[in-house]
Amino acid sequence: MTIKLQLKPEVEARVIAQAAASCLSVEKYLESVIEEGIISQEQTSFYHTATDEEWEDVLMDLINSPAFTVASPLSDAAVDRESIYTREDEIFSSLSEDCC
Repeated sequence: MTIKLQLKPEVEARVIAQAAASCLSVEKYLESVIEEGIISQEQTSFYHTATDEEWEDVLMDLINSPAFTVASPLSDAAVDRESIYTREDEIFSSLSEDCC
């Protein structure tokens, strides 16, 4: 495919300079820039491109995956407020003892 572009003089100068720095002809340089741009668009992460419905589908698949169905639920003690803050206090006090 042949494409004719009208570039601003400063853009043209940059393209020529970058092509020379890459040891490529202007045509080959522009071809590589376009290909890299298309590939990077295709490789854009799911996080940036997914719709709400796609997120919902993926999260439902995760929730219904064998990893969650086999795992036993956490006990009440594991998520109890007292238990959480007691563990944090123990961690902080042991860290402060190590620092002094």
